[in-house]
Amino acid sequence: MANNETVLTVENLGVKFDENEVLKGMNFFVQKGDVLAIVGPNGAGKSVLFQALLGLLPYSGEIKWMKGAKISYVPQKLHIDKELPLSVEEFMRLKSKNKDEIIKALNSVGITDEYHIEKHFLKKRLGWLSGGQLQRVLIAWAIVDDPDVLLFDEPTAGIDVGGEETIYNLIKKLRDQRDMTVLLISHDLNIVYKYANNVLCVNKKMLCYGAPNDVLDPSALVNLYGGEAGFYKHEHHQHE
Repeated sequence: MANNETVLTVENLGVKFDENEVLKGMNFFVQKGDVLAIVGPNGAGKSVLFQALLGLLPYSGEIKWMKGAKISYVPQKLHIDKELPLSVEEFMRLKSKNKDEIIKALNSVGITDEYHIEKHFLKKRLGWLSGGQLQRVLIAWAIVDDPDVLLFDEPTAGIDVGGEETIYNLIKKLRDQRDMTVLLISHDLNIVYKYANNVLCVNKKMLCYGAPNDVLDPSALVNLYGGEAGFYKHEHHQHE
């Protein structure tokens, strides 16, 4: 972590849909420069947690962001119609009118001169991009106004295995270069061990929270994933 400045504090957070309790008793904090991974099975409430943090749905308890924190969000891969008449440049201009800033943001996510940005890439329709290109554009859109915090909801959903590592390396590079705080939802515990300094285990409630090597022990994984846990409890000591 970069320093001890607290960016986010969550106290006794709960979310209900009608009488259905989706999340309860969530207590954690995030410091500046942290990479916090949020893990748990499907339907555990991970995306609901993000929606609550972004103020998109009602909740009980307390969510306190650092004063003046600028927060940006990258959703799971969007399915965009190939015929949608929206170019990369038009999409980016929804966030920034400055073309130099747009090109700088695209450069920082690996869309460089080899893509002939001004002559070709900016004019491409969003629906014509590959999965990896679209995800890079979504990340560029999220960082073009220099946020303090980035929320990623499964950033490699829909991307081939070869592209997954590239996207996570990109997130790490952006975090290092721009001194951003990152919260990400991931299903891959190897990624969590490699890139996150803290992990939050969620299945309707908080099951563990702390450094991955400290809290992701076999019993925690059984609590989190049930019988599937044996698949996950290896390799983490290999990663620095």
